[in-house]
Amino acid sequence: MTHLYDILRLFCENWANVGVLPESFKYAFVINSILCAIVIGPLLGGVGTMVVTKHLAFFSQAVGQAALTGVAIGIVLGEPYTSPYASLFEFCILFGLLMNFTRNRTKMSSDTVIGVFLSVSLAFGACVLLYVTSKINMHVLDNILFGSILTVNDTDMNVLLVISVICAALGLPLYNKMLMASFNPSLAHVRGIPVRLLEYLFILMITIITVAALKIVGAVLVEALFIIPAASARNISRSMKSFFFYSVAFSTASCLLGVILPMELEIPVPSGGAIILVASMFFLITALIRMAAGQFKEAAI
Repeated sequence: MTHLYDILRLFCENWANVGVLPESFKYAFVINSILCAIVIGPLLGGVGTMVVTKHLAFFSQAVGQAALTGVAIGIVLGEPYTSPYASLFEFCILFGLLMNFTRNRTKMSSDTVIGVFLSVSLAFGACVLLYVTSKINMHVLDNILFGSILTVNDTDMNVLLVISVICAALGLPLYNKMLMASFNPSLAHVRGIPVRLLEYLFILMITIITVAALKIVGAVLVEALFIIPAASARNISRSMKSFFFYSVAFSTASCLLGVILPMELEIPVPSGGAIILVASMFFLITALIRMAAGQFKEAAI
């Protein structure tokens, strides 16, 4: 894959030299971030429709926050602090599945279970981070919290690409079944749909996508990119099909514009923050469109 990335970077650099692309595309880290945005945008937008439908916004936030604990554990175990993926995936997957298992077994409300797990994870992470500070500069953790295009490398891109392919291969064929299981679990069960299995599969998808997106969006903000594009799409969509495609379009556009605009305007802001701000603008515009359409209908009546 590295060879393919080199070809793409050289191609974009040549186009930037002749003025077809912006001058910032001469730099390898810019191309890396654009490639990541093209991959992660549609993925977060598509999965975000299910997150909103299943009311799992708080869950995705909890997994993102737990990732910081996973990073700290990885550093303690000797993994490189720039890409502690083994500990990240292991801890976050265990965290997500155990949280869902506890919710199903205890029948407690989702927000209560998630709040308990999140609190324990953050407390444990804070204790581990106290030890980690003696090994590394704490500022490197900013990349995990808020995302940074400057630190995306070929390894991050490979991880993101593999996760995206896996989730697309699993999620797209099962999307309608997952949707039915969300709206009417009883009917889905009668029709032979494995509701509980699909639930765990979706939880697993959210978890690994969150981990893969940390370098781009950041642990603090990845939950927002699940929610805001889908919320924007819901404002103007009239069917599940349009809901899905609008969400994918808004998420992809947010990722691309959030990466490109700060560099073109020379504004020193984290990529994650810029991406979410762009997504928020889409939400504001669609909310205004929805309010205007509602007023028009009232006037017509």
